[in-house]
Amino acid sequence: MQLHISPSLRHVTVLPGKGVREFIKVKIGSRRLSYRMVFYSLLFFTFLLRFVFVLTAVDTIDGETKCSTIGCLGKRLRPRILGRRHEPPVPEVMYQILDEPASKDEIQGRDDIPQTLEEFMAEVKDSRSDARAFAIKLRAMLTLLEQRTRTAKIQEYLYRHVASSSIPKQLHCLALRLAAEHSTNANARLQLPSAELVPYLVDNSFFHFVLASDNVLAASVVASSIIRNALRPHKIVLHIITDRKTYSPMQAWFSLNPLSPAIIEVKGLHHFDWFTKGRVPVLEAMEKDQQVRSQFRGGSSAIIANNTEKPYVIAAKLQALSPKYNSVMNHIRIHLPELFPSLNKVVFLDDDIVVQSDLTPLWDIDMEGKVNGAVETCRGDDKFVMSKRLKSYLNFSHPLIAENFDPNECAWAYGMNIFDLEAWRKTNISRTYHSWVEENLKSDLSLWQLGTLPPGLIAFHGHVRVIDPFWHMLGLGYQEKTSLADAESAGVIHFNGRAKPWLEIAFPKLRPLWAKYVDFSDKFIKSCHIRASS
Repeated sequence: MQLHISPSLRHVTVLPGKGVREFIKVKIGSRRLSYRMVFYSLLFFTFLLRFVFVLTAVDTIDGETKCSTIGCLGKRLRPRILGRRHEPPVPEVMYQILDEPASKDEIQGRDDIPQTLEEFMAEVKDSRSDARAFAIKLRAMLTLLEQRTRTAKIQEYLYRHVASSSIPKQLHCLALRLAAEHSTNANARLQLPSAELVPYLVDNSFFHFVLASDNVLAASVVASSIIRNALRPHKIVLHIITDRKTYSPMQAWFSLNPLSPAIIEVKGLHHFDWFTKGRVPVLEAMEKDQQVRSQFRGGSSAIIANNTEKPYVIAAKLQALSPKYNSVMNHIRIHLPELFPSLNKVVFLDDDIVVQSDLTPLWDIDMEGKVNGAVETCRGDDKFVMSKRLKSYLNFSHPLIAENFDPNECAWAYGMNIFDLEAWRKTNISRTYHSWVEENLKSDLSLWQLGTLPPGLIAFHGHVRVIDPFWHMLGLGYQEKTSLADAESAGVIHFNGRAKPWLEIAFPKLRPLWAKYVDFSDKFIKSCHIRASS
């Protein structure tokens, strides 16, 4: 018998040995298994076995000898055959260990806890730890690093709090030297303004600015920047309000450094009849506020000793202790209608701002019957500074706040505000302000914690005219990420935050925007070693 196979492997012919042409022809369907397919399959599995041999050898070299050849094959091949890599599940014991907080005994007094990731990995590889030991060691290391990070953060906040709350020796020197000059030099105690200019102090055809400050250097920068950028400086009237202790240095500075043709008035609070006679709600509130804060907070030492609160909460509490929040200069703006009964409209400025444009167009803004022209702080490219809503300042877990206000309503900023005093006198804004301050003191500061803006947001609620952000750029004292180009193009820049431009903690990139308005050639500035760069 003879066997003939066609080249295509689709026909098989069997010939009998007797030579008879009877044959059997078998047809194999093209869709069924062919000999060619069998041949290529054998060839593929031959190479596959060689590949498995290489992987097994690599496992042995890497030290993974605990898995069998079949186990290693499954581990190495299965995810890749399926076209994706499946990570092995995390052992449940690791979740259990990491969920449990580390005890003090587990951390304190130990010197065998890894200090870095490299040390941790080296110890794990050397000890061949199981999942439980791995998790315990990892928890100890992370807890230790977390404690150190928290301590460092709190120390940073404390140092910044001390630096921003203290009076730099240079500023203290300047105030003392000017006070001495005021007592010995008649030219340092001139009447401001001179007698012939006094009528202009109540002339509503002039542009009236109000600045409340107990910082001579800061006030000089605000005044200089206003007048140097004004298109009509002869129409500018700047009313500077200060406290009793700063009045002499402030008067001495502006007597010796007149900013003609602008008109400068320097007045102490003790010069206002309204402020010295009768009951002054702001002073009573300040006294109570100081008592409540000292009892409620326990001072900076008690705040940083708290081991349970997050660093940013501690930072907020430290900020609440800042003297500026209990300064009469910070509260006085709520009494502008009483302080300036003859004026119709004023622009009120904080002493940590710099004016970079002519501000007289602010008087052309239609206030639409509103009292307070201000820039909103919930919209802008700077998501840190321009993301403030009422919930950022007020405690909406308190029912009194939750019932009266919308947490998502946009907030606005103090620092550069247009106040329509005529419209203000027709409202009960000042009474509303004081009643809410009183309520907050009764509730142990549970309505809000920081400063005069929260009661201002409440008192001026419904009385705010939103103005263009060009007129007030905020945040230069909070973060150095502020765009220098944006700051240079703004009408007014505000160094709100701890990093005031006259402090050593000021941001070097931004400080020159303020420093260019300081006369470093002045003899008092030079003698107190006040320099352009801190």
